[in-house]
Amino acid sequence: MTIKIDLENGEISEQQEDINQALLPAEEKSKNFNEGDSSIGGNDGSIQIVLLSTFVVVLGSLEFGYSVGFSSPTQSAMIEDLGLTLSQYSTFGSLLTIGAMIGAITSGRVADSMGRRGALRVASASYIIGWLIIIISKVVLPLDIGRLFVGYGVGLTSYTVPVYIAEISPKNLRGALTNTNQLSVTAGILIVYLLGMLVTWRKLAIIGLIPCSILVLGLFFIPESPRWLAKVGREKEFKVALQTLRGKDCDISAEAAEIKEYVDELEILPKGRVLDLFQRKYAHHMIVGVGLMVFQQLSGINALMFYASRIFKAAGFNSDHAASVSVAALQVPMTVVGVLLMDRSGRRPLLMVSAGGISLGCFMVGASFYIQGHGSYANLGALASILALGGLLTYIATFSLGLGGIPWIIMSEIFPINMKGVAGSLVTLVAWFGSWVITLTFNFLLSWSAAGSFFIFGGAGAVAVLFVAKLLPETNGQTLEEIQTSFLTFFSEKNPKSHNVLQ
Repeated sequence: MTIKIDLENGEISEQQEDINQALLPAEEKSKNFNEGDSSIGGNDGSIQIVLLSTFVVVLGSLEFGYSVGFSSPTQSAMIEDLGLTLSQYSTFGSLLTIGAMIGAITSGRVADSMGRRGALRVASASYIIGWLIIIISKVVLPLDIGRLFVGYGVGLTSYTVPVYIAEISPKNLRGALTNTNQLSVTAGILIVYLLGMLVTWRKLAIIGLIPCSILVLGLFFIPESPRWLAKVGREKEFKVALQTLRGKDCDISAEAAEIKEYVDELEILPKGRVLDLFQRKYAHHMIVGVGLMVFQQLSGINALMFYASRIFKAAGFNSDHAASVSVAALQVPMTVVGVLLMDRSGRRPLLMVSAGGISLGCFMVGASFYIQGHGSYANLGALASILALGGLLTYIATFSLGLGGIPWIIMSEIFPINMKGVAGSLVTLVAWFGSWVITLTFNFLLSWSAAGSFFIFGGAGAVAVLFVAKLLPETNGQTLEEIQTSFLTFFSEKNPKSHNVLQ
């Protein structure tokens, strides 16, 4: 049955033609179903173009991961080569997060005004400028300016890539393809860690120019997001882009009509503003989008990655660099598993398993430090090492499986297209602000209690399981337009007393 949403009032009404459709002969219904389903795209040509487009844009995500990981293997060499103090280098590293927050604030507006490809061109230019400044820097100030430019590219990329992939993908592949964003981020981190063992920091910065340079060229060969083209009224280009993505022999009429109808309904609404996000009709969307990003950061991923070498030492490993490489290497295959499961198991089960595993891993690491901190448990040193290693590996594996990438997928799916720009900017800003806060406060938490810090992270993971179960509808196998309906129906079913509030 087709459900139509009154976007202004948040009400769901059934269409009379649905009753007529139910009375059609079976042959006619089958015909209509096949015609509608053809818009999803299933021929080799359509899949090839979608895969090519995805491969091109996730070069931005690869650059994202490479940029984030750059400061880890280069610390000693840059401090020695440039005569930096530890404080100056710490500032250099943290400026990427500041730049990313600035990029997050502007990402929605840039992507809405210039298009998804235009936003990625801006991000690429920012990456290139930043790396060139870093390469030629000999003193602190230009080094910091270059890091800010790279950070801005990271913030812009972290929003635009998942949104673009979600908007071009057929619904049966959207989850897996969008999660390649997270896969590319982890691959970028692993690459920079491995190369950091082999080349100087300046050569490492030069290599950083490669993914974004290829991205600039690749953007000329892929279509713009059809949904964005429809939104800005470029009708002819919209149909050409959709036909290109779905294949020249595919009937796109049903999907095009659905997108156009949805966009036409949105035209009667005012242009999305940040204050509009706090209206009741967007409450559920915002709670889910912001909440998942908050839990992603409260799980302590940045703190745990920072503390990985010390945890490995507690488990009997003495090489700091090997610890970092091992953690990054584990992320990649587990993210691949998440990609493969995304459109089979759905978002909700993967998120709950991921959050539960994170909770377990953090409690294991916390227990390890608790044992080490109490002399009466000195005879349990071997157990502490096993708990530390097992907890870290459990955490990294399960984080990569779901909570690392799925919040970005959900963010790209759940917001109406007229609010996607401002909502995506706000959610991305929350993610980077949370990253900055956790990184800033982690040393204070450690000085208070190493075990207690990980128990807090573990508790956040446990609460995240309940959050997902209570508030997140399954978005797998639905078009972006259908997801708007599912949010209203899910919340009303789970919270019948709150149904009138959302209306």
